[in-house]
Amino acid sequence: MSLINQQVPAFQATAYHNGKFVPVTEQNFRGKWSVVVFYPADFTFVCPTELGDLADNYAEFQKLGVEIYGVSTDTHFTHKAWHDTSDTIKKVQYPLVGDPFHKLASFFQVLITEGEDAGLALRGTFVIDPEGRIKTIEVHDNGIGRDAQETLRRVKAAQYIAAHPGEVCPAKWQEGAETLAPSLDLVGKI
Repeated sequence: MSLINQQVPAFQATAYHNGKFVPVTEQNFRGKWSVVVFYPADFTFVCPTELGDLADNYAEFQKLGVEIYGVSTDTHFTHKAWHDTSDTIKKVQYPLVGDPFHKLASFFQVLITEGEDAGLALRGTFVIDPEGRIKTIEVHDNGIGRDAQETLRRVKAAQYIAAHPGEVCPAKWQEGAETLAPSLDLVGKI
């Protein structure tokens, strides 16, 4: 079953954020847009490039009223150690959530359950609306890094269609571009 439009269930986790350990629950995903970014593990290779890219674009997400949550199956203690030792991760200003019991990775269907990577998460990106419903899903093989600009584009599209019922965003849509209003008159004309 697809997770699109599913509500994020109740959960409790701990994040490392701004030098502190802070609680994170499903309530953090209510009242504002959120992006949840799963990655395999701290102290790896592709992961810091992705988290650094998100950090470099964090101000743009914040302007859109979006909070980012980085999540791996590591503990919040490991997140702090990584933050303290990596110049790239020191740039991260958003919460890094620990999921050592795999509750979040299991719900979001990114937990690897077999093979040598069992217990790690796939690279999954989820845009969540202010009601706590999942609006977009992107899941990658762990060898393929993501692009923060594409995540920003998808957030803007999700926010646009939420604010403009009856309109849809076509392929490669960018903020300010034309949208479509599906109707019988458009059938076969696109």
